[in-house]
Formats: sequence, structure tokens, C-alpha cells
Amino acid sequence: MSEMRHNWTKEEILEIYNKPMMELLYDAATIHRKNHDPNTVQVSTLLSIKTGGCPEDCGYCPQAARYHTGVEGNDLMTVPHVKAQALRAKASGSSRVCMGAAWRNVKDGPEFDQVLEMVRTINKLDMEVCCTLGMITENQAKRLAEAGLYAYNHNLDTSEDYYKDVISTRAFEDRLDTISNVRKTNVTVCSGGIIGMGEKLEDRAGMLVALASLNPQPESVPINALVAVEGTPMEDIEPIAIWDMLRMVATTRIVMPETQVRLSAGRTEMSREGQAMCFFAGANSIFAGDKLLTTPNPDVNDDMEMFKLLGLNPQKPFTKVSQPKTVEAQDSEFQTLGEKPKWTRPGHTIERNETAKAKAKLS
Repeated sequence: MSEMRHNWTKEEILEIYNKPMMELLYDAATIHRKNHDPNTVQVSTLLSIKTGGCPEDCGYCPQAARYHTGVEGNDLMTVPHVKAQALRAKASGSSRVCMGAAWRNVKDGPEFDQVLEMVRTINKLDMEVCCTLGMITENQAKRLAEAGLYAYNHNLDTSEDYYKDVISTRAFEDRLDTISNVRKTNVTVCSGGIIGMGEKLEDRAGMLVALASLNPQPESVPINALVAVEGTPMEDIEPIAIWDMLRMVATTRIVMPETQVRLSAGRTEMSREGQAMCFFAGANSIFAGDKLLTTPNPDVNDDMEMFKLLGLNPQKPFTKVSQPKTVEAQDSEFQTLGEKPKWTRPGHTIERNETAKAKAKLS
């Protein structure tokens, strides 16, 4: 049952997901202990290096420029500011810094060069560096790898079938192409999704089929619970129950036994007991800090207190994959190509997204 497979079917995954809860948790915990230290959890800090103004129409996202959510846009952070934040994260127990920029895709130029310098700076602090910058080309992925990037995050968000009901400004295939570009380097892949967006159980299974079918499977899979933000198209969706998160975490662990399963957005709605059950079921990574880009997250001191209560230890950096080397800008083998890739714009409309956009214009 714990064998690595890339040919899972939706029906098989649904059968696992719908098992009696105690049986599901036992199976997941057994597989988790075979592949991971059950008392070690990776702690990452997510830093928004460029906030707001995104041209995409993702129905869950408060950073989309077309919605009125009260998010204040900020220009790209400076390298010294990012270094200070990384040192603070390291002091609080984080082994990884994830930098997010509200971009549709990376564009060659001074801002990307600045991000590359951020990567070099954090890698030299002996911390894992992850970036989520939108879609990237093969050359851009190679430049990030050369700078010392450890992981690249690009979530699938949901199943391919339900994707068209969430986002209309890019195609599901674009996400797979970006992951493929990352895989042409030594950078690890972080890719997961969000549950609680109105999808069916079949869509949750479909997302896991897509992720598990990747070869190799992602080294990290974030499982997010939707945080409904006022002004977004999904503002009125009720939070999912902890049982949904438990089933999703446990199923992900069974389907992708060697992957780090990250308990991501939505933890503020979970009790410590609920989070403890998720760790038992196979979650072994969290985001620490009071914010996940723009949405609330538990205080890092509360997390450390929870770790103490549960006997959990923060994972040391570079436990799974060795630390990448940093090549300085002047010694770079890969130079800017000034690429202008034609990423897909499907062109269909999503009624609730259009309604939220019209509401924002009126306000």
C-alpha cells in the first residue's frame, strides 16, 4: 500500500478517502511512519515580497487587482529587508523561507534579478529557499537554480475539471508546463491545492491523481483550506470541517508516501487537537508566522508551544535534499533572454468572478 505509484485512478483515491475514519487514519499513520520521522515537522515562513495588483482572476485570491478586498499593494521588497525577515524566521525555528510575488508570470529584467539576489542571500544563511512567482520558463528556472533555489511552488489548486470554475486567465496545462520547466533543474517541486472552494469529492481526488501522476512526485504538497476573504468571488463559502482536512491529509499521505504534506492555509480555524490529528495522519510541514501572504495564520509562539505539547521537533534544513550551491551573478552561465512566452488565456468567463469584479467597480 505504501509503494510509490504514478498510476492512481480517481476511483481508487475516492475509495481511500471514504474509508471509515479510524481505518483511514491508521493506514495513513502507518505509511507515514515507514517513510518519515513522525515526531519531526518542517517549519517554513511565507514572505510576500510583492503584494497585490495581480492580473489573474483566481476566485479565492484577495491579491487579484480586479476584486476589492482591502489588500494594500506593495512594490518588490529590497534584498536587505528580505534578509532581515529571513534571519528573524530562522531565529524563530523556520528552516525554509518561501517568497511569494503576486505576478502572473516572471518577466526578465531588474525585478527578477533582484529576486535572484534574494535567493542567493537566503541560501547563504543556510536556509532552504522556495519561490512562488507564477509561471516560469526553462531558462528562468535554470537561473533560479543557479542562484541556489531549493524549491519552487506552483499549485495546481484543484482538479483539471473544476479548474475552469475557479480561474479563467490561465490554463491548467500552464501549471503543468511550469512544473515541467522546474523539473529540468535540480530544484525541488512544491505543488498542492485548496479544498473547500465548492468542489466535489471527485475534484479532490482528481487533483491528487494529477499530482501523484507527476514523475517524480512533488517533494512537497501543501493542502490548503479555503480562507474566504470579503470581496473575492468565494467570500460567502463556509469553512470546511476539520474532518475534510483530515481525510485530505490522510489520503495525500497514502497516495504520495514520500512527499512532505504541508498543513497550510486555514490553520487558524483548527483547534490544536485537530492539527494534532493531521500530524498523526501524515502532515509533516507547516507555515509559521502571523500571515500567509495576506491571510491570517497562527502566531509562531503558539506553534512552538503546540510543538512542545505534542513532542514535535522542527526539521533541520536540507534533511531531504542537500543544499544547492550558489553561483554569483557575475559568474552565471545562464543570462537573461528577454523572453516573452505566450502563456494561455482560455477566454471563458466565470459568473461569480465577473460578479465580484463588477461589485468592486461599484465600490
